Amino acid sequence: MSETNSAGTKSRTDGDVPPNKKPADLSKFQLRILAVLTDAEDAPKGVTIKRRLRTYYDAEVNHGRLYPNLDELVTDGFVTKGRKDQRTNAYDITDTGRDALVSEVAWLVERTDGFEEADS
Repeated sequence: MSETNSAGTKSRTDGDVPPNKKPADLSKFQLRILAVLTDAEDAPKGVTIKRRLRTYYDAEVNHGRLYPNLDELVTDGFVTKGRKDQRTNAYDITDTGRDALVSEVAWLVERTDGFEEADS
């Protein structure tokens, strides 16, 4: 399912991942965006996501990096995009996005299990 915004472009709204996009194909930056969205109480606007990522990276996140990645996550069904008002979009993680993040974390935990014992 999709909706057409005021600019005439379509955004996915159903949260389904197209068959050609797998969670393993997400970049680390995109996974960080998903992590920020899981921590949000409500669907944050782009500048809120940008501010939270700046805290993680301890550096400014470029507008030209954030919004294309958000748009790709929307297109691929990992994130939904809605309107807060006439000028502001809000973003929310989908079940597919949450599953992708959980899968990535589980994969990393499996491979790092026992690191503390090895350091002792």
